[in-house]
Amino acid sequence: VQLQACGGGLVQAGGSLRLSCAASGLTISRYIMGWFRQAPGKEREFVARITWSGGSTNYADSVNGRFTMSRDNAKNTVYLQMNSLKPEDTAVYYCAASLWNDSELLKYNYWGQGTLVTVSS
Repeated sequence: VQLQACGGGLVQAGGSLRLSCAASGLTISRYIMGWFRQAPGKEREFVARITWSGGSTNYADSVNGRFTMSRDNAKNTVYLQMNSLKPEDTAVYYCAASLWNDSELLKYNYWGQGTLVTVSS
């Protein structure tokens, strides 16, 4: 199983980035998909999750209204559109798959390698 995240980079505050996470060896339509992030010196934290069909999403308060998660089950890929980025959004972003509709990190069975997002002020 591989979850390949990409799309990170360096962006100025107020800018946008779109992260993608392509899955192989796993059919994402059977999983809740989530995005998490880990800033330097901090614990990994929940960012967003999306239900199996994409009908429902849930976001951390810190990103609600700025980030949008979506999924394309036909392409076996999920996305995270990040707008109005802030320096505090700087982190390595990870996609993950879970059999449970939960934002708890420990409930996620599979993890990608992460992609670095750096937001300059």
